[in-house]
Amino acid sequence: MNESTLLLLEVGALLLALGLLSRLATWIGISPIPLYLIAGLAFGHGGAVPLSASEDFFEIGSEIGVILLLVMLGLEYSAAELVDGLQRSRVAGIFDALLNALPGAIFALILGWGPIAAVALAGITWVSSSGVIAKVLRDLGRLGNRETPTILSVLVIEDLAMAFYLPVLSTLLIGATLLAGATTLLIAVLVVVSILYLALRHGRVISRLFAANHNESLLLGVLGLTLLVAGFAQQVNVSAAVGAFLVGIALSDQVAHSAVQLLSPLRDLFAAMFFVFFGLSTDPASIVPVLLPAAILAIVTIATKVLTGYLAAQRAGIGVPGRWRAGFVLTARGEFSIVIAGLAVSAGIEPQLAPLATAYVLMTVVAGPVLARIPDAAWFKAAVKRRGDARRAAEAISRAA
Repeated sequence: MNESTLLLLEVGALLLALGLLSRLATWIGISPIPLYLIAGLAFGHGGAVPLSASEDFFEIGSEIGVILLLVMLGLEYSAAELVDGLQRSRVAGIFDALLNALPGAIFALILGWGPIAAVALAGITWVSSSGVIAKVLRDLGRLGNRETPTILSVLVIEDLAMAFYLPVLSTLLIGATLLAGATTLLIAVLVVVSILYLALRHGRVISRLFAANHNESLLLGVLGLTLLVAGFAQQVNVSAAVGAFLVGIALSDQVAHSAVQLLSPLRDLFAAMFFVFFGLSTDPASIVPVLLPAAILAIVTIATKVLTGYLAAQRAGIGVPGRWRAGFVLTARGEFSIVIAGLAVSAGIEPQLAPLATAYVLMTVVAGPVLARIPDAAWFKAAVKRRGDARRAAEAISRAA
């Protein structure tokens, strides 16, 4: 059997399986993300039925999937909403870094991996998965919730921080001179500022490039611009996700509304590829020795991320149920964590970092969509209500005294 035929058979069989898994997830009322990951593990390296011809296809598809998830998030919000959210969440961004990066750094030092590995593991535990969270918010119908702009602000701050963190980490890993590292960082800063300026100041001009009532040209144009900006951003060590998100922010009015409708099917297809490829590229056997430390790290940083979201929503004036929704939905880590681990391992820093990061991300990315549903559970709502009633009663007694 020639390679092209095998590619068609593998891709077709896997996409059909994903369709059935998605239907199963809908039927039992959960997000399909964990099922996609399990499918990837089953068909990946060391899995039950390894795929050989289609891995490169799914790798490219997974990159496009993350980009489409982020541009679609950007299309949901205007530039003014982005600026307002960043201003209100800048303190939450600081808390986010302290609460979630420090546990990773401390954990690496306890394991005896050294300071550079500590910087890498700090990044792995710090940044939530924009791709996973974007899909969870859409699956749960929460894009219009009051806490969602706060969640997106935290994600954007993290992604923008990666524009500065990744060049610094790369410099540490390769032992580059201070001048070379500063040059790389300066280029990343200039690119982010330039994209932000174009998105915020000239968004309407960019929108006029496209015809909202011409589906073909709009689809090709928006998709092309998104991939172009994402690729350029990645080339200069800025996150492709940041570039894609800002393209979505730059588009407005009817162009943005029409683009959402046209890109939605493509997003669903390529987002599924992202989660499957993550499983495909993981050897289940390498995860077993690091399950216990990964589980400890996951428990600690899931708790700190819930606290991060709760505090961010509280500062934004969101009610208690919305604070818990913001906290639980932020728990999944994903694409950035794997990129950071890959950089560290390729530089020969610590060979156990890759399987630990993989196990850690798998745990949080499976737990994240499940935990995100907890605030909607009747028992949790009742517990929150009882706690609120008790607090109000205590306050009334205190005032009366």
